[in-house]
Amino acid sequence: MGPRVELPSQPSLRRIRRFGVRPDRELGQNFLIDSNILGVIERAAQLDRGDVVLEIGGGLGVLSEYLAQRVAHVHVVELDERLREALADATEPYENVAVHWADAMSIDLQALWPEPTKVVANMPYGIAAGALIRTIEELPRVGSWAAMVQREVGERLAADPGSGAYGIPSVLAQLACEVRVLRSIPRAVFYPTPNVDSVLVRLWRRAGSTEMLSPELRALVAGAFAHRRKTLVGSLALSRPISARSREQLREALTALGHPSDVRAERLSPEDFRALASVLGR
Repeated sequence: MGPRVELPSQPSLRRIRRFGVRPDRELGQNFLIDSNILGVIERAAQLDRGDVVLEIGGGLGVLSEYLAQRVAHVHVVELDERLREALADATEPYENVAVHWADAMSIDLQALWPEPTKVVANMPYGIAAGALIRTIEELPRVGSWAAMVQREVGERLAADPGSGAYGIPSVLAQLACEVRVLRSIPRAVFYPTPNVDSVLVRLWRRAGSTEMLSPELRALVAGAFAHRRKTLVGSLALSRPISARSREQLREALTALGHPSDVRAERLSPEDFRALASVLGR
């Protein structure tokens, strides 16, 4: 027999060594290797024994197993089939964990049972904003989110109207939620060390905001920001068919909301966009 190989005690590092895991940068994989940050996430998420948690990007399962010991049920969504052994090592001891091998951007979220009530995740880079917006829109029972994301994504989600970071993700997230960037996350807690900074972001669903955003509202927001150097009305005219009557209605509505008729999209609040969508829908 050869000499016994001592494996690291930290779960992610142990699984990387044991299962020969090689992170895939194209999938935005930066595995959590500092277990001290788990307590920070727990406090931010305000976990309760009755929670049903959705974790997007299970990775090596260090967060999955931590959640499993503290909540009623955990849905783990992971795309990379090469992580099967490592993720199974983390989750198989727990009967309250369901692993879904799927793309978080296409999985049928409404088919998850029991229905998630919280989202807690170390989000894969590249899909963070889109995946969070999906869960806001398609999982009405989710009341709060605690997620580690790139600093740029966190700042966009929480941006105020008029700031350079304010855009489509800001409006869509804030129409349904209050958004706050809680704290920076050191690069050293991830492997491989990312080239960008990360933050812990927290979202709370606004009372009564359980309806899905209408396709008309989404199209309005997307069109308004499609040409940022143009006026809102001009950007919409360039990005979608819009009648002369609708243009005039928009200008009148903008004035009624206290904006000049030639205002740019980044000056409008999320609720202003909801009001404009209502005008166009008449």
